[in-house]
This record gives sequence, C-alpha cells and structure tokens, in this order.
Amino acid sequence: MTKRPILIHPDPRLKKVSAAVPDLNDDLRRLADDMLETMYDAPGIGLAAPQVGVNSRLIVLDCVKTEGEAPRPLIMFNPEIIASSDERSTYEEGCLSIPEQYGEVERPAEVSLRWIDRNGNEQQEDFAGLWATCVQHEVDHLDGKLFIDYLKPLRRQLITRRMQKLKRERARV
Repeated sequence: MTKRPILIHPDPRLKKVSAAVPDLNDDLRRLADDMLETMYDAPGIGLAAPQVGVNSRLIVLDCVKTEGEAPRPLIMFNPEIIASSDERSTYEEGCLSIPEQYGEVERPAEVSLRWIDRNGNEQQEDFAGLWATCVQHEVDHLDGKLFIDYLKPLRRQLITRRMQKLKRERARV
C-alpha cells in the first residue's frame, strides 16, 4: 500500500462530478487500499477518490473512534444514498482537503446507502450519527461538493483564502 498526496482546496479536481466505476479490477482495489492507508495516516475518518486526484466514484471510511474498539474500514464503489431521514443533525465537519478548518453542517441524521464492495458484491446499510454524516460528506465529494459549500459565503471565502495561503506556503518549501 502507498500513501497518496491529498489535494488541497481550491483545486478544480475537487469540484468535478466523479465518473461511475464500470468494472472492478486490481488497480481499483489497490487504489482503495492506498486510500485507506492515506486516510488512517492523515488521520481522518473518510476519504474520497477525487481527494487523491482520481475522478472515480470511490470512498473509504472508518468512523470507529473508541479506543480498543476494532476498526471497521469500509470501501464503497459507486455509493448511492437511497433514502434519508427527515430528522436532521448538525456536526462540526472538517476535511482532509481543507486542513484545520471546521464548520457546522446540518444533514439528515440517518441515511440508507447502496454500494459495491471490493469483491464486486452489492451492499446496503443504514447509517446514523457520525457514520451518516461522514458517508454524506464523502458522497458529496463525488458530486464535486465540499462541506464549506454549506457554510455562509463570508465564512467559505475566509476558509478558501486560508487554503490558498497554505498552498503558497507549501509550494515555497
């Protein structure tokens, strides 16, 4: 497995709608494994393929945060939200492509998701709490949407300027 560089906002690749994965192959499975390693190393709880510069509908996540609890890495090809609750919840979200910036985002409290696993099998599961927020955040990435798109324009502009400054600083190093 290989850690991959994570794109930093603003980057036009983060705003593109990702292409569906037509057929699973070993390269895509390797990409998924690399993404998990990259996510854990960052550290984060979710990562979408566009964040590593790949325009494919693939996300990985693991929202287990309790010490001593076994990790639960999920690899989802072509994830699709098929139902969401009327009940809403608000979480302070962050993003590996927008480091050290956070904002409160309101989303459905529960969602049902359908996806293809790494073996090519269709899966379906209901998610609630942090898992529901994370999976919605990652699916948004596949649609070219970032969590800051839910924030007020002034806050979004401020965060974007901070990211532009961060990218300039990193380029000088």
